[in-house]
Amino acid sequence: MKKRMVSLMMAGVMAVSLAGCGGAKTETTTAETKAEETKAEESQAEETSAEASAESAESAEATGDHAGKFIVGFDQDFPPMGFVGDDGQYTGFDLDLAKEVASRLNLEFVPQPIAWDSKDMELNSGTIDCIWNGFTMNGREDAYTWSEPYMNNSQVVVVSADSGIEKLDDLAGKIVEVQADSSAEAALKDNTELSSTFGTLQTTPDYNTAFMDLEMGAVDAIAMDVIVAGYQIEQRDDGSKFKILDEDLASEEYGIGFKKGNEELRDQVQATLEEMAKDGKLEEISNEWFGRDVTTIAK
Repeated sequence: MKKRMVSLMMAGVMAVSLAGCGGAKTETTTAETKAEETKAEESQAEETSAEASAESAESAEATGDHAGKFIVGFDQDFPPMGFVGDDGQYTGFDLDLAKEVASRLNLEFVPQPIAWDSKDMELNSGTIDCIWNGFTMNGREDAYTWSEPYMNNSQVVVVSADSGIEKLDDLAGKIVEVQADSSAEAALKDNTELSSTFGTLQTTPDYNTAFMDLEMGAVDAIAMDVIVAGYQIEQRDDGSKFKILDEDLASEEYGIGFKKGNEELRDQVQATLEEMAKDGKLEEISNEWFGRDVTTIAK
C-alpha cells in the first residue's frame, strides 16, 4: 500500500515538474515572438523614415530649393553680365535680374562664382540651382532644362583699331583668343572653314585677360559675345583702341540653364520674369546697364 502511495506521489511530482517546464517554455517562446515583432516594427519604421528622407531630398533637389535659397552660378569675370564691382561685391545685369526674381519668390539670393568650364559639374552636383550668366542656348538645347530666351546676342571678333584687320578673312595666320568652353569657341570649332586659316586658336580663362593680351599684342583678335565686347570696349579709355568687325560669327540667344528635368524651378523663374516684363522691371534693369531694353521676353 505504501509502495503504491509513494508511486502515486512521485508520479504527481513529475507531472507538476513537467507542467512547470512546459509553462516556462511557452512563456519564453511568447516573449521571443514579441521581441521579434517589435524589432520588425522598428526596422520597418526606420525604412519608412529613410524613404521619407530620400523623397524629401529628391524633392529639394527637384525644386532647387536649398532651404529657401536661390543659388545662381555665374562667371565672376564676365562683365556686364556678372562680375566683381569696384566695391568688391558681385554685380551685373544677369545678377540683378536673378536677385529680383529671388526676391519675388521669397528666396534668399546667393550668387555663386564658378569656373566656367566646370559649370556642368556644379549644376549636376546640386551646388548651384541654375547657370545664369550670358549663357547661350544654341547648341545646348538638349543638355539643360531651359527658360525661354530673355535676350538676343551674337558672336563677334574684336581687334585693335590700328590692326589693319577689317574682315574675317583678314584673320588668316593670326592668333585668335576665346574664353574656354565659351559659345565663341564652339562657333569657331563649327566653322572650320574660317578657324583652320588662323595661325593659332587659343583659350583664356576670362575676357579681362583676353583684352590685356590684345592690348599687349600677345594676340591679334578676340572672339566673344557682342554684348560683352561692347561693354569691355567702353570701359577701356574712350573706347577708340578697339573695334568690332562688322561680320558676325554666329547669332544666338541667352537663356537660364537648369539641371535637366528641373521643370518646377524653371517654371517659377520663368513666370516671375514674365511678371517683371509686364510691370516694367525687366526694362528698368536693362536700361540701367545698357541704356536701352535689350530683353526679348513678352516682346
